[in-house]
Amino acid sequence: MDKPIRLTPSLRERVWGKTRLAPWYPDSTAPIGEAWFLSDRELPLLVKWIFTDERLSVQVHPDDGEDGPRGKTEMWHILEAAPGATIAMGFREPVKREQLWEATRTGEVEQLLHWTPVKAGETYFIPAHTVHAIGAGIVLCEIQQNSDVTYRLWDYGRPREIHVEKAVPLCDLGLHPGASRAIPLGNGREELVRSRQPSSFQSKFSFRRDVDDRQEGRGFLGGGEGRDRGQGHGEASGQHRGLHLSSVDSGAPALCVVRHE
Repeated sequence: MDKPIRLTPSLRERVWGKTRLAPWYPDSTAPIGEAWFLSDRELPLLVKWIFTDERLSVQVHPDDGEDGPRGKTEMWHILEAAPGATIAMGFREPVKREQLWEATRTGEVEQLLHWTPVKAGETYFIPAHTVHAIGAGIVLCEIQQNSDVTYRLWDYGRPREIHVEKAVPLCDLGLHPGASRAIPLGNGREELVRSRQPSSFQSKFSFRRDVDDRQEGRGFLGGGEGRDRGQGHGEASGQHRGLHLSSVDSGAPALCVVRHE
């Protein structure tokens, strides 16, 4: 896959979504929770914009081969965060599986999680099996394996399906390391995320940004060696420019470039 692939946004309604979407899209009368960036072919990675006015469910995703061939490891790059906005990743302290079973019944699981404040420009890596939730007042870019398998442990009383029997046996019960630290690469670039886990997908999960794009409201994420930074940027529709996905065959590092101007 040598040439960039143009991705087209598809807006999705969600119960926890926002009606105010500026400056990315015109405001909506319906709550929009996600913009999926799609092409005319199935790709192993899926790029989303996520808009939240309420908390997302407490959830977990399987790894490769556990509920289909492809699991769901993801990363989040925060584009906008209201004062006090938080996300949850892992637990405040290690828990036992029996304790987690009981907490999903009572709703205590929400209090067991480690909720941390976020701000624009931060990046978080969420491996499969990580219990997580996104709080209200956030806009983020999510780059994930192209799988929509989600197991909910808790949904704050909303009338949606819960998947405790599938979720709890998969959950990592420990702590999450928190925000990723950018690693200078030289030539004006930084590596934002690289997995060290021995999964066929996660070992290739690497995203980078240009140092010049670190100011608030802008970001560049990529992996592999990403050469094409010129012609073609600005082709993705909406008010964010230059969204391309390439070099994502199974034998090469994943490459995803996201730049917001």
